[in-house]
Amino acid sequence: MRREITFLRRGREVRLGDIAPTLTLLDYLRLTEHAVGTKEGCAEGDCGACTVVLRKLVDDRLVYQPVNSCILLAGQADGAEVITVEDLADGAALHPVQQLMVDQHGTQCGFCTPGFIMVLLALYHAERAAPLDRATVNDWIAGNLCRCTGYRPIVDAALASCGGRPADRFAAQEREVARALGALADDDDLFVGSDASFFAAPASVASLAKLYAAHSDAVLVGGATDVGLWITKQLQVLPKIIWLGRVRGLDAIEDAPDAVTFGAMVSHEAAIPSLAAIDPDLGELMRRFAGKQIRTVGTIGGNIANGSPIGDTPPALIALGATLRLQKGTKQRQLALEDFFLAYGKQDRAAGEIVRSVAVPKLKANERFRCYKISRRFDQDISAAMGAFKFTLAGSRIEGVRIAFGGMAATPKRAPQAEAALGGADLANEASWQPALKALDRDFTPITDQRASAAYRGDVARALLRKALIEVGGRATPDTRVVGIRETADASS
Repeated sequence: MRREITFLRRGREVRLGDIAPTLTLLDYLRLTEHAVGTKEGCAEGDCGACTVVLRKLVDDRLVYQPVNSCILLAGQADGAEVITVEDLADGAALHPVQQLMVDQHGTQCGFCTPGFIMVLLALYHAERAAPLDRATVNDWIAGNLCRCTGYRPIVDAALASCGGRPADRFAAQEREVARALGALADDDDLFVGSDASFFAAPASVASLAKLYAAHSDAVLVGGATDVGLWITKQLQVLPKIIWLGRVRGLDAIEDAPDAVTFGAMVSHEAAIPSLAAIDPDLGELMRRFAGKQIRTVGTIGGNIANGSPIGDTPPALIALGATLRLQKGTKQRQLALEDFFLAYGKQDRAAGEIVRSVAVPKLKANERFRCYKISRRFDQDISAAMGAFKFTLAGSRIEGVRIAFGGMAATPKRAPQAEAALGGADLANEASWQPALKALDRDFTPITDQRASAAYRGDVARALLRKALIEVGGRATPDTRVVGIRETADASS
């Protein structure tokens, strides 16, 4: 068992063996190293001013991951290299990203600039299948806010600096860094602290199950994109942290002919290609799921396990008929994902039990899927309501339907009365849909909060169901879709 968190920093190993379990990477950088170029803005992973890059060895290649250091625990940097804005210039010569930000006037007050620079460093080193365009840059910087409204020159700087082959000192050092990171890698369990207060990172499912059985009061952490806010905003004292990021196999994606199974630690970013292959709407949903920094570390399992009624993935996966696999000790069990959510803040998960994986069925030839996220801000915002729909068709007749909503109840929830009312309805006959639209009022009693009123949520739910039926019925127009228009559905196929 290893007793120190270890990562690379400016060419040397950093070893942390006497730290609070909840120490954030940002606090370590600013308060211990006095590397104050990394800023604290929102302290909740929303503004991106605190962005740093973790350089990791993944499948024998180096990847550059932008992360929000304000809510990332210092222990989550274990095994990686931490790169901050201070590290970019090579003597008096600015990094190409920095220089183009100067040349394109991409900085104004400057507070947000370090975070933008670090995201663009990751983009500079990212592998791309297509030439860099403005839309791609906008997706990359969606997790960074500029109150001076300097986005246009920032995007111009990104296009000018990030479109070619990496040619900076980080690229020149990659073989050396890969060897150093390889030397840090081990199969040891990590445990820093005492039985009363610790940061632990088991290396295997067996070790995790044993540790969690002994400390069922510990907080399990996937990406810390939610738990981080318990620390920074709610100021909770969390003496026992078990991070799942080192557990072998929990980040696996298994693609079978009829389903895709995601390990609990599969990040949202890693899941996008597989989800988009099931249906393009899932790809669009995940494109708008937070920003690049959150998607990089946030996990599919974490979005399910925290039980939020406004999590974006559970309604979509429920509509698809996903099943959850849980494990306690050596015993495993499966249940339908919709049955995992019992009440607000309460899930069907026993003490010492972990979410192991989720299996998502692929669509059959006669099935159609739609999902839509409604939020006050298009990018980087929590849903006011999220609707997901799967229709099983026989020609234009609806043989079966699964409808799930987030933001409409205390848990992600199906709409059984609307589903029943749609049985046998004809996509070509809008009058046959009306009972289902009215039934939504009996399925849900939404609340009014800062994101939306109850009346608005009810109106949106009905509108989204009608929108899905129109699109699946083949009567979509360019105005019915947020981004472009997908191929026209053929209800007779």
